[in-house]
Amino acid sequence: MGFGGLFDPDNKKKRIEHLESEINKPNFWNDKKDSEKILNELNFLKNKLFKLEKLKTNIESNIEILIMLKENMDLEMKKIVELDIPKITDDLNIIELDLLLNGPYDSCDCLLEIHPGAGGTESCDWALMLYRMYKRWCEKNNKKIELLDYQGGEEAGIKSVSFIVHGLNSYGYLKNEKGVHRLIRISPFDSNKRRHTSFASIDITPLYNDENIDIEIKDTDIRIDTYCASGHGGQGVNTTPSAVRITHFPSNIVVTCQNERSQIRNKETCMKILKSKLYDLEVKKREEKLKKIKGENTQINFGSQIRTYTMCPYTLVKDHRTNTENTNIDKVLDGDIDKFIFDNLKMGVG
Repeated sequence: MGFGGLFDPDNKKKRIEHLESEINKPNFWNDKKDSEKILNELNFLKNKLFKLEKLKTNIESNIEILIMLKENMDLEMKKIVELDIPKITDDLNIIELDLLLNGPYDSCDCLLEIHPGAGGTESCDWALMLYRMYKRWCEKNNKKIELLDYQGGEEAGIKSVSFIVHGLNSYGYLKNEKGVHRLIRISPFDSNKRRHTSFASIDITPLYNDENIDIEIKDTDIRIDTYCASGHGGQGVNTTPSAVRITHFPSNIVVTCQNERSQIRNKETCMKILKSKLYDLEVKKREEKLKKIKGENTQINFGSQIRTYTMCPYTLVKDHRTNTENTNIDKVLDGDIDKFIFDNLKMGVG
């Protein structure tokens, strides 16, 4: 059957062999970050290959049973096959992501930033809810989070948060989460129990590999500020000015990092993220030029929401690009957003 060729198990095996040979080199652990990336990719591929081979065996076994049932009908065996069909369908949908995550930067780690819209405490609280949602999604999908900057709200929630999502295909999975997310609910901060609408924006940037980035940053184009880092809720974490903020004047990009106690390490992280953001701008400029050449509509409406989370008068989460819906809003806010991610990938959104 053509199933094996479609999902390319032979190339996966070759890649696994190559990664295992890298691990066996004596200098493998000299660069811990590179070593962890190789191990993560190896484990990811082994897990994919195991699931692929298990699924193939399961399908072939069911086909044999169906052939047998044609000759001699057995209602109990027929029921077993019927019960297995939904599980096989789900497994096929998951493996199908291998074909969908084929963008040039899909395999990269990504920077995820959350900013509340106008609305004060209400929007700050909504931004915090989204932060928890993405953290829970990362936990469920074995992605590591590296918190870079966290600015707590004055009364509740957060003014802004930025963190790196580490793990193979992090950008590919999350790239379509970029945009405005809207919440409709009875406000817990309103004594009159009125319904409020809140907005928060999500920005996703791939963290390009250093060898992919050819960006020159002049010293005269940036300002580097240092300040004392603060933790969640504003409590002091460091009494020395270890936190770093870099402002890039030509692009108006501002990058902050305060997760390390070392000012040098925070500066290095800021520069890496700034390079990725500037490179991302260049990539988007090229894409826009190509769209204009092709005569495509390049208008972007940053004010329109990509997804609405309704808590009142009914419960519903709806993605406005794919029309994907889920009435279990609590489950979605607990990180169950795979259906939204998969449907956007299938439609080629973003």
